[in-house]
Formats: sequence, structure tokens, C-alpha cells
Amino acid sequence: MKARILIAEDEADLRDLLQDDLEANGYETTVAIDGRSALAHLERQQELIDLLLTDVRMPGITGDQLLARTRELRPETPVVVMTAFGSVEHAVEMVKSGAFQYLTKPFQTDELLRVLEKALKESAPQREQARLRRQTPAAPARIVGASKPMQELFKMIARAARSSSTVLITGESGTGKELVARSIHEMSERKGEFVPVNCAAIPTELIESELFGHTGQAFTGARQARAGLFEAADGGTIFLDEVGELPLVMQPKLLRVLQEGTIRRVGADQEKAVNVRVVAATNRNLETEVQNGRFREDLYWRLNVIHLNIPPLRERPFDIPLLVEHFLNKAAEIAGRTSMNVTPEALATLTAYSWPGNARELENAIERAVALAEGHNLTPEDLPERIRNSAQTSQLLAQARQQRMTLSELERAYIVETLRFTGGNKSRAAELLGCDRRTLHRKLDEYRTSDPNFEL
Repeated sequence: MKARILIAEDEADLRDLLQDDLEANGYETTVAIDGRSALAHLERQQELIDLLLTDVRMPGITGDQLLARTRELRPETPVVVMTAFGSVEHAVEMVKSGAFQYLTKPFQTDELLRVLEKALKESAPQREQARLRRQTPAAPARIVGASKPMQELFKMIARAARSSSTVLITGESGTGKELVARSIHEMSERKGEFVPVNCAAIPTELIESELFGHTGQAFTGARQARAGLFEAADGGTIFLDEVGELPLVMQPKLLRVLQEGTIRRVGADQEKAVNVRVVAATNRNLETEVQNGRFREDLYWRLNVIHLNIPPLRERPFDIPLLVEHFLNKAAEIAGRTSMNVTPEALATLTAYSWPGNARELENAIERAVALAEGHNLTPEDLPERIRNSAQTSQLLAQARQQRMTLSELERAYIVETLRFTGGNKSRAAELLGCDRRTLHRKLDEYRTSDPNFEL
């Protein structure tokens, strides 16, 4: 797909000349007669703008004001400034404020093309992330993803939130099971608290008391009565994380709570009704645990009324750029750093890695990279050695570095390789890529349009 340049220039002759030169060199252009007109284009978020080429001195809205608004509206869009010789100082200040580079009038077309090519190449990851973000359907708070598996998960979360049935969330460690549980609670009509419980972290002899509470004479050291976590979650949701670690002796007691809606404090004679929605999670295969006698079958079926499975990160590589952006902004804010970016080479490295620790491992890698980065751009050298040296990454990275591929070129290479792997089966390729067939067909049409010689 051709890059689209927005030209903001109040001098008609120069504006026409720039438009002719850029279109003759393969760019699509949109022209604005002044800063106010350019801003109107930028505010139409559905309009594709890959780069802003703007004069400094214009009537109405000046170049620096336009730059500031561009950074707010479209931070992924690079800005190249054109300035007369007498305004170089002003242009330098704009570069300090976030412009990519400035050109002093008059300049040669070759010089302009070199600057535009460099700006577009270096901003490719950010622009791709913004494109994915615009395509992402409404997602639950704090959950990041645009791939087909995540879109299906979002739909299931919304459906689960409308009911009061028990939910079992499965997925590998680090996939974000608690985020999904919180989203179900927050999207529901429940007014009570969300109470998370890590079943693996509570000693066996204390877990009944922690969950259901105890009376003042229940055991030695119990000086006063204490409510349990189920009572704390009354009217809300209790999240039983690592439910597969629940001791066998506790499992029939949890089953009774699910069946009867009542709890009994340790040492008490009377039961107490509670209105609690139970969401459980595990990274174990509970069916296997049932077969091996480590988990009750009746409890498994009582928990598994609504089942949500979170796909591992390696099965949805399309989500990695969005997650990188999310974790990068989060880590930069915590570290007190601004305007952190990831280079195409670093993003290629991150996208190719298998991520056995899933999103949690990715967040840790980004936090480390932000802490160690010397400038505003994260490079492969800022990433952990295990990621840089991954056998899965090396061949893809070698090609990306040798050819200085942009993110779009890397994406194209990955799609083509996946189609070849599946023997041209587009349904299977779309499944492996984590996108739907429509997205895959759109990508292939874009490649054929931009390259008449394109073939698989």
C-alpha cells in the first residue's frame, strides 16, 4: 500500500510542486492550504495519514501548533517541517518538540525523498500498532488484543458477564486469567467486591478458615470470630485462581457452596447464605486431574459451566505489537521516561520469539528494556539474551536485518511463509496467523496491488 502524505503549505506554487513530485515517486498525497485545513484532515481519524509535511509559518494555525495537535491526535504520525532560511531556529525548536526533521527551503526533491523514506521507515512500527488498535473491537478494560482468537474471547467475556453461572478460565501461566476474571465481574451487574484468592498460596490447614471464616472458639489462637473471603465477596465475585491446587479435603466443601449457596464458618453450627459468583482458573488440565484422582469430577463439572480458554501468545503474533506498545507506555510512565519507541528490528525480534511465559514474560522483557535503554528507542540489544538468541528468531531476523525490512515487509514475509507452510490453505494459514480469512485476503490484495509481480 502506498504511503499517504498530508502536505500543509499556504504557498500554492510550492504546494502543487510538492504534490506532483511526491505522486511521481509513488506516494499518495492530500493537500491543505493552511494549518487549519491540515488539522481538519488529522481530526478525521478514519482518514489514512502516514506522514505530515508542513510549513512553519502559515496563517491561522502555525506549524508548531499543528505539530502539537498532531502529537495529541496521531502520535504515531511523523512530522517533517519545511522552513525558510530565516526560520531555522524555529524549526530546530519544533524538532525538539517532536518533529522528525526539518528541511530548509529551497531543497532538492532527492533530499526530500530521503527524509520521507527514513521517517516512514522508522515510524512503521508505531503506525502499524495504531492501525491494529483502530481495527480492534471494543475490548474489556486492561485486556489488549486484536487477533481473531482474542476477538472471540471478548465476545465470550461479554456473554459470561450477563449470566451468574460459574466460569472456568483455562490457559497457560502468564496469559492473563485474572484480567479476564476481573473483566467478567466489571462488565456484570454485580455491585459487590471482586475478591481474588490464590488457592496455591494458602496452607492446607488454613484454607477452610480463609475461605469460610471461623468462630471465636474454632481452634487454639482464634481469639475472635472472623469472616471469610466468601462473605467478603457477598454480592460480588470470588476468583479462585489455581483452583487445581485445592486440597482434596476442601473440594466437597466448595462443591456444597456452589450447589447450596451457603457457607459455614469453622466452628459454627449454622450455615449462612451468600450471593457469590464463582470464577475459577487453572493452568492444569482438570480432566486429566480427575482421571488421576486429584480432582473431583462432580466439582469439575460444577465449575465448568462456562469455559473460557485464553490462547497462548505464540498462537496470536498479531497481538504482540499492541502488547509491546501497551507495556512500553506503562513501563515508561513508571520509569518517568517519555516518548519511548521500539525499532523495527526490536519489534521483529519480539514478534518472532515463542514467549513460553506469555504476556507476563513480554511485560518483564519490556520493563527490563526500558530500564536499560540509553536513548528513546528500544533496540534488540536492550532485550534479554534468551530472546535475541532464540533459534526461532535467528533466521527471520537475519533476513530482516540483511534486507533492512520494515514491519510491513516483515509481516508480508511471515504471511507468505505461513501460506507456503499450509500449502496455500488460507483457512489454516489465517488460524495460525491469528486473524480471520477476510483480513488475510485483504492483505494479499494489498500486496498484489502494490506489486503486480507478487505471487505465493
